[in-house]
Amino acid sequence: MWNDVLIAAAVVAAISVLLGVLLALFIKFFGVEEDEKVKNIREALPGANCGACGFKGCADYAEAIAKGEGAPNLCVPGGSATAKALERILGVEVKASGAKVAFVRCNGVPSATSKKADYRGIGTCKACSMMYGGDGACAYGCLGCGDCAAACPTGAICLEDGVARVIEDRCIGCGACARACPKKIIIAAPAEATTFVACSNKDKGADARKACKNACIACRKCEKICPEGAITVEGNLASIDYTKCTGCGACVEGCPTGAIKSIKQS
Repeated sequence: MWNDVLIAAAVVAAISVLLGVLLALFIKFFGVEEDEKVKNIREALPGANCGACGFKGCADYAEAIAKGEGAPNLCVPGGSATAKALERILGVEVKASGAKVAFVRCNGVPSATSKKADYRGIGTCKACSMMYGGDGACAYGCLGCGDCAAACPTGAICLEDGVARVIEDRCIGCGACARACPKKIIIAAPAEATTFVACSNKDKGADARKACKNACIACRKCEKICPEGAITVEGNLASIDYTKCTGCGACVEGCPTGAIKSIKQS
């Protein structure tokens, strides 16, 4: 009996070794060797697979660069370090994309706004927004279900008082959160930016204020007091031109509803 068991075990072991040898030979003679250039480019990328470059992930982007089908300066999270590494690999100058940081254009906390309905459906912003634009009194506000947080590859977004907030020192500026937000209220700004408009409401002042006490009311006070002309009000909503903004903070201090906030204090 034991002899039969030993013989069977030996046969199985022999077959396993034979299959292993055959597999190794197959890979050696018929396997496709990885392009060394693609490999080097992929290793130079940060591996975030965030999609900021417009490709599915770092592997696809690396292949596109190697084939000349993708510009080598599209990696926002990689910054200057990745740009320099790609310069050495490709032998061409690669100018790094400017570092970005995301911010949420909403400050619709419970003390400032209210709910117009009791939503009990699928717990995602996408699903909630399909029900008459969401359950909030402000049709432009954050829905608070966390689609952006789920999409963020670095855990840079959290929910506070029902509103998404960005943790600046974790944000890599990839834009995954902005793409996941059905309300399109998350915007990327230059990393050196110091202020942002924490509102997306485009209704007239009285209506915006009725929906949320923290809303921009398009009073144009910020536009008038900005010494650099970096703020304009269009479509009943203030916006900041970061190529002009010096971070003086005049707009933050002058906004009567607190709709303009300091990034470091948000």
